[in-house]
Amino acid sequence: MKLYFTRHGKTEWNQELRFQGMTGDSPLLPTSYDEIKLLGQTIKDIPFEKIFSSTSLRAKKTAEGINQELKQPVDICYTDELKELGLGKLEGQSIAEMRKIYSEEMDHMRYRLDRYNPEVFQGEPIEQAISRISSVVEKAVEKGDGPYLFVGHGASLTAAIQALSGKDLAELRSMGGLKNNSLSILETADTPNQRYKLKLWNDDSFLQ
Repeated sequence: MKLYFTRHGKTEWNQELRFQGMTGDSPLLPTSYDEIKLLGQTIKDIPFEKIFSSTSLRAKKTAEGINQELKQPVDICYTDELKELGLGKLEGQSIAEMRKIYSEEMDHMRYRLDRYNPEVFQGEPIEQAISRISSVVEKAVEKGDGPYLFVGHGASLTAAIQALSGKDLAELRSMGGLKNNSLSILETADTPNQRYKLKLWNDDSFLQ
């Protein structure tokens, strides 16, 4: 079974280099709707069983835009479990300004999640974000035949996809973070040591 993942379209806060996080949300840029359409057209022939989307508006709009392009539109299941990593006091703030205050944790968030400790700004542990997203994926795989599309967010989805593919915390950012409207694919595996194989990572060639 193939599992498809995408990050929401680029938002105003993405462009302004502000943290959004779990509760922060800003509108999609006008150009993002064109890119969402291109992504939808790229995967329009895939017979998805269902789409799962974060309840954040930026993700919902992305999921709905993709679904409109599918030859066989499907039901969209909205769930808080696919929301972005909770960033506490960082949400809505300038990334550059927060880096001045929390430089060490910003580096750990970006490069070494095994060292990431968000307590200082009341953020969500990365393990918790991985667990909630993985649970959505696992339940979908158990209940149906797929394929499925999951629409989520940059930090949390990057970590969850890489964790599902078998990487440990120290390696979760080794391939970088997900770009807006990129496509990644996991495939279920039958080996006892690896339940999912990473078949495609962070592809946005169809947007060029």
